[in-house]
Amino acid sequence: MSSTIYLIRHGETDWNLAGRWQGHADIPLNAIGQRQAQLLAQRFQAEGVTFDAIYSSDLARAYQTAWEIGAAVRVPVQLYPPLREIDLGTWSGLRYDEIREHFPIEARLLAEGQDIPRGGAETLSGLRKRVVEALEGIIAHRDGETIALVTHGGCIRMLLAHAEGFPGDGFKRFPHIGNTSISMMRCSRDRWDILSINDMRHLEALADPELASAPPDDAEQPAL
Repeated sequence: MSSTIYLIRHGETDWNLAGRWQGHADIPLNAIGQRQAQLLAQRFQAEGVTFDAIYSSDLARAYQTAWEIGAAVRVPVQLYPPLREIDLGTWSGLRYDEIREHFPIEARLLAEGQDIPRGGAETLSGLRKRVVEALEGIIAHRDGETIALVTHGGCIRMLLAHAEGFPGDGFKRFPHIGNTSISMMRCSRDRWDILSINDMRHLEALADPELASAPPDDAEQPAL
């Protein structure tokens, strides 16, 4: 049997909007992010989507998003720390221009495509291993079920890259992952198939550029 997996990015935060890399910093949703989460929850309710389980990163921005969904579809949210964003260590809270100023050698290596520990903490390959193992564990225990994972842009990119057997980090292979976007996969223990990527219809239908915003996520390749 296979499980249907909804990969959901959290709503917008003030640090998203300011271009500050968050990592494990526990930054809450801003007003726009809260509204995005509510619209996503309303969409699931209107479409009759049901989940057997909802797993969320334990960081506030993800949990607040998951709570709106859980309340709408009447499914409790289970906090799952392995779904956290990449750990940025000393870079957390900085903009990329500040990282280049204060950590010029590391910024140059990053620009050259080297998978260095960001801020002395986690590499992209480490992030990928962590989130793939997390989803494999969920699938093993919830075979054939419909599962929501409320997580972060970097985590979603890594899971999609793994599903396609893409050897890199997925920056060039996949589009930007927008706030409260939905990507879907069908997963069994030995096969993952992507069904959709970056579905934001619940926001785009309103034609409101603020609600459909897409500030970069922490694992996205910075513009140089």
